[in-house]
Amino acid sequence: MHTVSRRAVPALTTEQMRAVDRAMVEDLHIELVQMMENAGRNLAELAITRFSPTSVTVLAGPGGNGGGGLVAARHLANRGSQVQVVLSEPDRLTPMPAHQADILTRMGITIASRAPAADLVIDALIGYSLRGDPAGAAAQLITWANDQAAPVLALDTPSGLDLTTGAAGAPAIWATATLTLALPKVGLLDAPTVGELYLADISVPPLVYQRMGIAIPPLFRQSSLLQIDLRPPSDPMVH
Repeated sequence: MHTVSRRAVPALTTEQMRAVDRAMVEDLHIELVQMMENAGRNLAELAITRFSPTSVTVLAGPGGNGGGGLVAARHLANRGSQVQVVLSEPDRLTPMPAHQADILTRMGITIASRAPAADLVIDALIGYSLRGDPAGAAAQLITWANDQAAPVLALDTPSGLDLTTGAAGAPAIWATATLTLALPKVGLLDAPTVGELYLADISVPPLVYQRMGIAIPPLFRQSSLLQIDLRPPSDPMVH
């Protein structure tokens, strides 16, 4: 996996990321299930290459972020990890995460009512649609994850982080590493809760960014995963 400077990668606002998602589905007919599969497979790959876990607990919310975590659970189980899933709101799953949860159930993967300790915790509770501080079961699971000795790998953003301001809510995940999708969001670049920052290709065609007036280098020519060097641009060590 190669590393790129933060200066080499444009960062998006949450409104721009919504526009990217909208263009993918409405203009190009690249469906949510395809993007979710790419996100989850890359998350599983990073989990294995960075942390080599024997056991994984996946914390999944009811929306698209949770769906990506559930896809990762499937890929991790297929590759030999012992996987258990906890849903923050099992009765409020939107259609795609519900589809992914059904697959896991049919595979015999445990969807637990309480979070079990594991070698790695995956945070797929809340994505970039966060409004206000986490509450309810999501807040309880965030607090639980932060109390674990195991590292935490967050999908797209550490749950509870405001991706516009970079401010952490109460509570908020303090991640060991974060795998963000397509392009980093502006609030990730200087937030102390992010840990190591990685970027995954979810197959956004360059045309989408061109139409938005955003110039994108061929980031994923070598791999669908890369690491972003978060040292400040003024650091003379950053090239």
